[in-house]
Formats: sequence, structure tokens, C-alpha cells
Amino acid sequence: MIDLHCHTLHSDGTDTPEDLALLGEDARLSALCLTDHDTLGGIPAFLAMQPRVKVRLMVGTELSCRFLGHSLHVLGLLVNPADAIFQARLENLRGRREDRNRRMILRLAELGCPITLEDVQAHAETPLLSRVHFAEALATRGFVRRAPEAFERLIGDDCPGFVPRDELSPAEAAQWIREAGGVPVVAHPGRFIRGGFRWDEAMADLQQRGLEGLEGYYGEYRAAEQKYFVTLAAKLGMVVTGGSDYHGANKPGLRLGRGRGGLQVPDDLLDRLETQQKLGTY
Repeated sequence: MIDLHCHTLHSDGTDTPEDLALLGEDARLSALCLTDHDTLGGIPAFLAMQPRVKVRLMVGTELSCRFLGHSLHVLGLLVNPADAIFQARLENLRGRREDRNRRMILRLAELGCPITLEDVQAHAETPLLSRVHFAEALATRGFVRRAPEAFERLIGDDCPGFVPRDELSPAEAAQWIREAGGVPVVAHPGRFIRGGFRWDEAMADLQQRGLEGLEGYYGEYRAAEQKYFVTLAAKLGMVVTGGSDYHGANKPGLRLGRGRGGLQVPDDLLDRLETQQKLGTY
């Protein structure tokens, strides 16, 4: 069993990279890929744990894109952490995130919820700030009762306090990932876009834009969703990957390798992923 999608405190998770590796060992995973948002900052400490664990530790990241007016996340699996161009591109993305954070502070003040960047940073153990940290700051200051309420009322995608950041196109994300030696994969398709959105058409479009795989196994999928996306990938000839999207205490009840309890990502998916990596044009 493998898990190719998880986060540490280097983005919006709560575990250290070292603890994540140990959790992967405890879960008896055969492979574990760290995919923090817009950064490889936790990768050195994560890979340094390899001599201490049997689980194979792998490199990845998760990039935010804009597609058809909606947020879309793309996993960059098996990227080369020593690629200087890719690291510079990630640094640029973090700059865009910081600009969004400053604008969100102003927006929240306009809504009668004044907080500071220092308030937000107090809830993060690394410089990278996400909306999870904003939610915790809003709860600490008493503007919401609990952090999840901040997403429901203030900073969720369709809420008055949400400020979009300058996001990549899927084609840009795919190019960056391929040039860094990795495989670009659509993360948790269907999670952000609801209603009458047709994923069969959208995924064919994304495939034309350079996306090579999709996350067919996911920690919060229902059985019907998993079957649909695995079947769709086979129809399109795309790589299937899977992961829990583990965030530690920021996603209570969601376990590494098991998701909400029923996740089982087959080991053999990794073989095809690595084959796709070798076939890619970088």
C-alpha cells in the first residue's frame, strides 16, 4: 500500500517531515510521497529519514492552478529536488502567496475582522502561510467559534473574505513539473468543482494541456467516485495515482495511508508512474 499525497507543517499540515516518515513506517506503507503546497522545504529532512525506515520516501509538491474559473490542484510527483529552476519557480509562487495574504488581511479588516500577519504567523511553524493559519488566527481572535467556521463564513472559496492569488494555468504547472523530471497529476478531481461539471470532458482537455495522470484513489472519495475516476483514467490512458491528503490535526480523522478508513492505494500504481516519468519529455 502506498500514499502519494500528504502534507507537513512546511505547508498546511501539522507534523514534521521526520514524524511523517515514521507515521508511514507505522502504517506499513511501501512508499510515501511528501507533497507540500508550493514548496520542497520539508524534503531534505524527510529524505534524511530514509536510513531509519523501510517505507520508500519520495519527492513531490502540490501546485494551485486556475481552470475554467475554478481552483484546480496539480501534484508534481517524483520531481528532482535539486532542480534550481524549479526551486526558483516555487519561490515565485510563494511570493504570489505572500501578496495574496497581505490583500486578505486588508479584506478581512474591511469585513470587521482585523487580524495581522503576525497573528497568522503565530499559528505556523514555517514562513509559508495558508488559509488554515488564517482560520486559526480568526478563531483565536474570536471572530469565529472554531477554525472550520472561518472557511464556511469568511475565507472559503466563495466567501466574502476570500482573495484569489495569481495562479498558474494547468499547462504551466505541467510544463514546470515535467521540466523538473516529474509527472504532473490532477489532484482529487471533483473535490472543488460541483454541480453539472463534466469531468470526462475536462480531463480530456487537461490531458491535452500536458497533465499525465489523475488521483483516482483519494482519502475522502466515496466508492462511486473512486470507481468513476479510475475508469476515466483507463479510458483516457492516463496514469492513476492515489493518496490520503493527510494534514495531521488539520484534518481530524483522516489517517495516513487509510484516509477516512477505506483507502487502499495499490503498490503497482507506482510502477506505471515511474514508467511515465521515464517516458516524459523534460
